Amino acid sequence: MSLPLVLAVPSKGRLQENAAAFFARAGLDIAQGRGARDYRGRLAGLENVEIAFLSAADIVAQLASGHAHLGVTGEDLIRETLADAESKVELLAPLGFGQAHVVVAVPRAWIDVKTMADLEDVAAAFRARRGERMRVATKYVNLTRRFFAERHVSDYRIVESLGATEGAPAAGQAELIVDITTTGATLAANSLKILDDGTILRSQANLTASLRADWSFAQRELARVILSRIAAEEEARTTREVSAVLSDVTEPVIAQAKAGFAARIRFHGSDGRLTLNCPKDKAAPLADWLIAQGATHVCVAAQDYVFSAKNPLFEKLIARLPDLQKS
Repeated sequence: MSLPLVLAVPSKGRLQENAAAFFARAGLDIAQGRGARDYRGRLAGLENVEIAFLSAADIVAQLASGHAHLGVTGEDLIRETLADAESKVELLAPLGFGQAHVVVAVPRAWIDVKTMADLEDVAAAFRARRGERMRVATKYVNLTRRFFAERHVSDYRIVESLGATEGAPAAGQAELIVDITTTGATLAANSLKILDDGTILRSQANLTASLRADWSFAQRELARVILSRIAAEEEARTTREVSAVLSDVTEPVIAQAKAGFAARIRFHGSDGRLTLNCPKDKAAPLADWLIAQGATHVCVAAQDYVFSAKNPLFEKLIARLPDLQKS
């Protein structure tokens, strides 16, 4: 038997719960070995896939080294931890949980500082007045340096934060911060405000593939199966099947359904039967439009899975692998 495909998922907390729910929706139930303390598991019903339960930071390291083929972790950790991340991993799909933004926040009392350009001016004035650089408290050292360089802010120094970063200005440890936030409430509670153009990264959990892993044919096939099920669930969850009978289904009618409602034709019978797939929010308008075209009844149905010969997630992965294998 070939070596297993290793799928790394968070080992605890809400991220683990959300990751397990994500895979379960796709019919991929995670079984955790001998219980919650076991750091190895499997995907029920799919042989030769090994689940590794790791911290989000360790997942990034395992993907970068090639010891894990696929993993679920935050984009913020990937961008912060990996230099030239695009050469080491491929972000296949955002998962809709673990949302947080990496932002630049300054004291609310800085009423004239609203943008990074304003911050550049403040930094220069701070240096001229005090003879030292303005301090930025953060755990996101690399993201901060790249973002500040892009915005031409150079008169600062980083104070690496080991505790609650948002409290650093009030404690006199820094003049401003770069931190992660979901609602901004904690920043506001600490009398901080986000700069208008100070959002460095809008992050969430991502299904990520390693470009450094050993992708044998067997492991690629396992990835194809996993990604096919994920794509099929996503398609089903975000679309609806719409069916109707029209007395005259003409090419202009089909063209208008496609253009006006982003519909895809699944079946077009000579007897006037028509079945389409469309985005979930277009289903009711499409039904109204079909009735206006002469349909007496329109059925709209949710689906469990919509499998397709085209697998966009797998194609995205495979597109990155051939050149890698030649090296």
